[in-house]
Amino acid sequence: MVKQQQTIKRAVSYSGIGIHTGNKVSMTWKPVPVDHGIKFVRADLESKPAIEPLAANLGDVTRWTTIQSGNVVVHTVEHVLAALSAFGIDNLLIELDGNEPPVADGSSKEFVRMIHEAGIQPQEGKREAFAPQQPLYVEKDGALAIVLPCDHLQVSCTIQYGKPGLDAQYLSLAITPETFETQVAGARTFAFFEDLHYLMDKGLIKGGSLENAVLIRNETVLATEPLRYRDEFVRHKILDIVGDLSLLGRPLAAHVVVVRPSHALNAELTKALTKLMEKEKPIAPVEPFVPAMPAMPSKEVALDIMRVMGVLPHRYPFLMVDRVLKVEADKVVALKNVTVNEPYFQGHFPGHPIMPGVLQLEAMAQVAGVLMMRPGENTNKVAYFMSANDVKWRKPVRPGDQLIIEVTMGKMRGKIGKANGVCKVGDDIVSEAEVMFTIMDK
Repeated sequence: MVKQQQTIKRAVSYSGIGIHTGNKVSMTWKPVPVDHGIKFVRADLESKPAIEPLAANLGDVTRWTTIQSGNVVVHTVEHVLAALSAFGIDNLLIELDGNEPPVADGSSKEFVRMIHEAGIQPQEGKREAFAPQQPLYVEKDGALAIVLPCDHLQVSCTIQYGKPGLDAQYLSLAITPETFETQVAGARTFAFFEDLHYLMDKGLIKGGSLENAVLIRNETVLATEPLRYRDEFVRHKILDIVGDLSLLGRPLAAHVVVVRPSHALNAELTKALTKLMEKEKPIAPVEPFVPAMPAMPSKEVALDIMRVMGVLPHRYPFLMVDRVLKVEADKVVALKNVTVNEPYFQGHFPGHPIMPGVLQLEAMAQVAGVLMMRPGENTNKVAYFMSANDVKWRKPVRPGDQLIIEVTMGKMRGKIGKANGVCKVGDDIVSEAEVMFTIMDK
């Protein structure tokens, strides 16, 4: 399972119709920063509202999976989300000019193609799977799901409709990008002929046709091409399960056993897993802080986010350093990407977001901590921020700015040291201060 967050390298678009609404729609995927998550944006509405595909936002799950926030809805999200989940895409903006993604051919094949066209971009944020440590059982309308501990996502599915011409089907697969693309993505949605009147009376399948669905009538299978797999129907149900489970909001490492699945059962399972996730700790908790800086008295070195977290004890949302660009004997230059998704923008000048000056000061302090965590005598120690002098905030820092933090070491007497910090956006100094630290045992 991928250990770091991922987005796409470039924007990609696709147009078609929605299978249930019958509406024409264009869909565009756009790359976004780390920790953004996946969001659907209704670009056809005036305020362009965004909805996160999470269990808390579940709407109608009768024959599709709908997400809803207030009066804003997006229908039939499961086929798109299945492809994104299987390929480990964590951060993505999905813009729609309608209320439902295009159905394509009724499978996830087109969305896998879009992923390949856009390319996958690894990001520096850590990707933590939720791995339930205890079994979970959910039952609804004669269908059932069991979740068992496992170190990867495995889906075992059985379907049995009791109809002539359609025997019971069973399949168990480990979900990886390779298995999803070759064994699952091409499986199309299907319907029974005797259900058509019910679906049409409910205002559904307005865009349905034999070009985007398989129709089963008695012992006859109707489609524009032969079945793509001998057991295509159970494979499509696995596709739906993977997509619906992505509303957990985190990758899932578990063995999911489902008998007679439906979107309603999948929704109940996802809600139950969400509640369990709030109680259980992740399978791989954050390791204790042990400062570990390589010896580098004068050589320039860049530290990515994972190595920064090996030096500093801070974690989201209080880690103010995304990357260390340069480390010298008495100077460190680091970077903080200021995005609109920073949690403090929700309450700090809403409608006119400005990065709090005290957090710029904290960024200087953290970068100074990197400088002070030298090998040898400072192993298994931590730097505590003591005071700040000559603090000046000169210009506002707003979403989209790239904050460059430069810290130069001053005097060091015993366990107490001083450093001079400057924050810049471009060539402009936005804040500066002298910070004082003490080094103490953990």
